[in-house]
Amino acid sequence: MKSNNAFEMNPLGFEMGLVQGWAAIVMGILSGSVPWFTMMIVHKKSKLLQKVDDTLGVFHTHAVAGLLGEILTGFFAEPELCKLFLPVTNSRGGVYGGKGGIQVGKQIVGGLFIIGWNLVVTTIICLAIKLVIPLRMPDDLLVIGDDAVHGEEAYALWGDGEKYDSSKHGNYPDETLDPKLSTGATQVV
Repeated sequence: MKSNNAFEMNPLGFEMGLVQGWAAIVMGILSGSVPWFTMMIVHKKSKLLQKVDDTLGVFHTHAVAGLLGEILTGFFAEPELCKLFLPVTNSRGGVYGGKGGIQVGKQIVGGLFIIGWNLVVTTIICLAIKLVIPLRMPDDLLVIGDDAVHGEEAYALWGDGEKYDSSKHGNYPDETLDPKLSTGATQVV
C-alpha cells in the first residue's frame, strides 16, 4: 500500500487501530482472564510448558496477553476513531464487517513479526553474554536455589518435608530461640 503521508503506516508497514471504550473494557477483561487461565490451568496440564522455568509467568503475561491485545485491536478497530485520531485509512475491525478481517490478519502478522524479532534479538544477546559469563548456575547450586545462593532467601518453610539445615540457613531454625537481643525500633520491651 503506497501512501504520500509518512504517518499513515507505522515503520513496519502494519496499520494501527483505535477502539471504542466498550471494546477497551472487553479487551481489559480478556487480557486479565485469558493469561491467568493459560498460567493457572493450561500451564499445569501442558508437559511442554512444565519444562519451562517461568517462575514469574512472563510467557503468559507478555506473550499471551500481548498477542491477545494485538489480535483484539484488529478485531475491534473502529474506522471512524482511526480517521479522527490517526491518519490511517482502511482500519476496519472485524466487528464492523466489510473487509474487517484484513485488519485482524495485519495485526496477527505484526504480532508474529514481533515474536520472531524477539527470538532473534534475545538469542543474539544471550550468546554475547555467554561469551563472558555462564548463563546457568551449576546443578549443585541450583539444588540450594538461586535466591538462597545469593543470600536473598525470604522464607524458610519447613513443612514440606524439608529438614532444617543450619549450614545453609543459619544456626537458629526459629527466631524465638535466638539469644541475640533486639535493638532499635523493633526492640522488645
